Amino acid sequence: MALLNFKKDDGPVAGTLSPEVETFLQGYSIEVMPRTAEKVADFRAILPKGTRVYIAHIEGTPIEDMVATAKRLNADGFPVMPHFPARIIKDAATLKDWVARYQGEANVDQALLLAGGVDKPYGDFHSSMQLLESGAFDAAGFKRLHVAGHPEGNKDIDPDGNMKNVEEALHWKQKFSETTDAQMALATQFAFEAGPIIAWADSLKAAGIDLPVHIGIAGPAKLQTMIKFAIACGVGPSLRVLQRRAKDVTKLLMPFEPTDVISQLAAHKAANPDFNIAQVHFFPLGGIKTNANWAIQNGGRSAVPANQ
Repeated sequence: MALLNFKKDDGPVAGTLSPEVETFLQGYSIEVMPRTAEKVADFRAILPKGTRVYIAHIEGTPIEDMVATAKRLNADGFPVMPHFPARIIKDAATLKDWVARYQGEANVDQALLLAGGVDKPYGDFHSSMQLLESGAFDAAGFKRLHVAGHPEGNKDIDPDGNMKNVEEALHWKQKFSETTDAQMALATQFAFEAGPIIAWADSLKAAGIDLPVHIGIAGPAKLQTMIKFAIACGVGPSLRVLQRRAKDVTKLLMPFEPTDVISQLAAHKAANPDFNIAQVHFFPLGGIKTNANWAIQNGGRSAVPANQ
């Protein structure tokens, strides 16, 4: 599709693949780490006002660095959602301390709870369900809690690929969402094909799970980088999209962009307003600025930076 351009008197000049994509990208979120956030001089120059920024907590990252990044982003006007990986949280006292630090020092009131990529838990916790059950977030008055979703399954939970344990966990989280005052949603692993994502989202509704889905999308990156992260993160059958592209030497050195998958999901959402995907969540595998610039070029008014 051809790009559409806005006139200068309509605001900053930007392009969009289609009105459906512009609508679909409205309110998108993005993920950073303390070390990648340090490379961005001013997030207000690249992200829309009010963009939710997740802060990934990688094993070995000091909590002080996480809180400092949260404080900076919050001060710049961006709602912050730090990760709470269960398997690197030693005990209830540590969890309570982290919640208090985020809340007291960075005014954080939302979190992504997940098991985390550590094989052996540091201590008492091994799942996001245990974190929810602890009551720490409800006691602190957190307003939003997201949990992980896996459109292509999760080999850590269901090594045989049948998704039974994943489905049971989703039903548990759905039930919990009915008892907490916090708004809950599913934030998913990224995938590269729209068809399986659509089928998975539809299957959730059919199973009585109506948690909003914030669909994970890998931002633009070199093909080799994308394949490396996809394998490391356990991306499933949609990895074949990258593998097919890798066989075409004319495209091997070109960056892989999420244009196709977002366009197809946006068109499906426009044709099916009840479709359970609420927002896009970007994993900026090729860099935060690269991802933000792609959104600006393809998201129209949905992606105009906060300082413009």
